[in-house]
Amino acid sequence: MPDPAVIVLEDGATFTGEALVGAGSVGGELVFTTDMCGYQEIVTDPAHCGQLITFTFPMNGDYGADAERDESDRAHARAIIAREITNYRFNRASRQTWLDWLAEHGVLAVTGVDTRAVTRHLRDKGALRAVVSTEPRGVKELRRAAQRLPLMAGLDLARVVACREPYEAAASQGRSTPELHLVACDFGLTRSLLARLTGGGFRVTVVPGNTSAQRILRMRPDGVLLSTGPGDPAAVTYAVKAIERLLGRVPLLGVGLGHQLLARALGFDTYKLASGHRGANHPVKDLLSGGVEITAQDHGFAVREKAVVGAQVTHVNLNDGGVEGLAAPEYYALSVQYRPDPAPDPRTPWPPLERFRREIERSRHGGGG
Repeated sequence: MPDPAVIVLEDGATFTGEALVGAGSVGGELVFTTDMCGYQEIVTDPAHCGQLITFTFPMNGDYGADAERDESDRAHARAIIAREITNYRFNRASRQTWLDWLAEHGVLAVTGVDTRAVTRHLRDKGALRAVVSTEPRGVKELRRAAQRLPLMAGLDLARVVACREPYEAAASQGRSTPELHLVACDFGLTRSLLARLTGGGFRVTVVPGNTSAQRILRMRPDGVLLSTGPGDPAAVTYAVKAIERLLGRVPLLGVGLGHQLLARALGFDTYKLASGHRGANHPVKDLLSGGVEITAQDHGFAVREKAVVGAQVTHVNLNDGGVEGLAAPEYYALSVQYRPDPAPDPRTPWPPLERFRREIERSRHGGGG
């Protein structure tokens, strides 16, 4: 029989369910995602380091799991919370069930939770620290444990999830020899974003996020990617300093956390969102083309809009008007807050990457069109 489980938030709010996988107590920032699928990708995305994930979609796990869907080499979410977690494997490409996968990766899985009530609470109060427990501990004790957890604001989690040594990414199958060399700074780089780069015809060298600008330039890249990742961009000061030294010397593309780090290097400020943007249905307007994209997002911090010499806002979130993209043409730099969705074919063109390729070509011709 499943063990009873309780979720206690730092403000005292309490929710109950049953633990299908795992036991004990785990704590972290409690957030919600509106994704209807991609649960394995979410749990293994480094952007969710140190978090407890509530899924708003009522059923979780119906198509099973497979190692090919992992966004990194381990689970980063500490617990998942859902209305109903199933143990089906209704997909010929799945080699194991979701509960088996969660057990293998040590993720506490709680089902039978009123996720609508959890989501409404987080929407009203913002993301909060919480403890999920199957232990016979009182609510007051669990609330105090949640209050003792570190706040996400001020946390440098990029240092926790980044690679430790540089490595060369495997070339995409079916591609001719890449002409352009890209250095990807890993602040929590996902496998799907890396596949987009190699599928887009780049030779990619991945380096730790704390690599110096001098060392990056010695690699003579045609461009530098600033990757996705978790935590507070204001705490990743070493990366901002390196980016400042790279501006104007090599084209830059920031994605997710990389967008926020580039923004700080250009002179923008960042701030913590109340409940964050997490899901695959966020509408973003491209102010350059006038088009609207439905985007995938996983972030709790954002860029604050203000006038910065040499930089312009290129994308805005149509839900809250937030900054979703920047460009600094003088520096051959651009960024987007959202990420490319994992796709059956990573060679499918992704507009920000195509723009970045044009910036690289423009830089090679001394700024000409």
